[in-house]
Amino acid sequence: MTADSQARQKRGAFSSRKVFILAAIGSAVGLGNIWRFPYIAYENGGGAFLIPYLVAIFVAGIPFLFFDYAIGHRFRGSAPLSFARLSRRAEGLGWWQVLICFVIAVYYAAVIAWALSYTLFSFTKEWGDDPAGFFMDEYLQAGDVGVDLTLVSSVLIPLLIVWIAVIIIMIAGVEKGIGLTAVVGIPVLVVAFVALVIRAVTLPGATVGLEAFFTPDWQALTHVGVWAAAFGHIFFSLSIGFGIMITYSSYVAKDTDMTGSGTVVALSNSSFELLAGIGVFAALGFMAQASGVEVNEVVSSGVGLAFIGFPAIISAAPWGAFLGVLFFGSLVLAGLTSLVSVLEVVISAVRDKFDLTRGVAASVVSIPCAGISVLFFSSTSGLYVLDILDRFINQFGILLVAVVSMLIVVWGVRALPLLSEHINRGAS
Repeated sequence: MTADSQARQKRGAFSSRKVFILAAIGSAVGLGNIWRFPYIAYENGGGAFLIPYLVAIFVAGIPFLFFDYAIGHRFRGSAPLSFARLSRRAEGLGWWQVLICFVIAVYYAAVIAWALSYTLFSFTKEWGDDPAGFFMDEYLQAGDVGVDLTLVSSVLIPLLIVWIAVIIIMIAGVEKGIGLTAVVGIPVLVVAFVALVIRAVTLPGATVGLEAFFTPDWQALTHVGVWAAAFGHIFFSLSIGFGIMITYSSYVAKDTDMTGSGTVVALSNSSFELLAGIGVFAALGFMAQASGVEVNEVVSSGVGLAFIGFPAIISAAPWGAFLGVLFFGSLVLAGLTSLVSVLEVVISAVRDKFDLTRGVAASVVSIPCAGISVLFFSSTSGLYVLDILDRFINQFGILLVAVVSMLIVVWGVRALPLLSEHINRGAS
């Protein structure tokens, strides 16, 4: 057994390039692909947005993805350990990324729990004629803004189920836990989402929504904000800059073609986003026509789209229950494969730092994270806490740490030639 094989056996490793690619796609394809990208594209020029979006992928997205891959694959460790092996002065960058991932994991699980509940609600259309009132008042029981830790059983139970599943996956390890989840989950997600899109585009009024989504506003390309939106979205979408791809690439064999793998991941992620845009706007077109209003009056994103807008569509659409199960089931699968990747960044860092076994590291990270998540997000204040944390991460987390990391590695440590040589060594 070679030294590399022994090290991979000790830390854990993906059994093949295929498993790594599926896990990386699972991390990148998350809730934002489904509920964020369609809205951003629509608000920033419609079909014309694809131009800055594609530019952002090839100018920033794929290069930053290669950057993360090179660090993790070359230095064979968690984000803090990889940065420390690059330069002791850079280790803090890795812990910054670990903190970001811990915070994301705490609130990301809550949204998956909501989607799990709504998958079941879709069978009976539990929300009735008032999806907004049901979501806010009956399901979340959202009180006044402020900290109120009164538990809501309708959220507590699915949130516990999510965390139990995640903890089992994380304790199982890289291959038997994360890898197996990706190998099973991603094909199921793709099949379910393709079925969802096919159903959506056959709804009455679907073409109205698709015209709204794809009609280009060429004037938008002259606005700096449109280009900024494209570049900003790519960082969130590809899971770059906050330790995930550094961690995942450290679990891959040394002779793996990382550039080819990265290209497959990036293009697969973008294809899924485009598919999501088609499905979401086809459904919104149906809703607009059924309500006798313009598409821009029913467009929303994020929590509003998923848990208020889509239930209204499900209630009105033929075969609505089928549509709902596919939509919310897709959210659960996409969220789960992303959540395990975020949590793995923290587990890997703690394990490398304190030389813990897999089971111990997974437990000491996952259980406290689950406890904090359950405490805040199964309470009547959950939605407000989620909004605060999400805004903080978006404004001060991911994009900032990605840019700072690049600046320090390129100009501070001057390691770009080393990383470039490594990432291109196995390119095919």
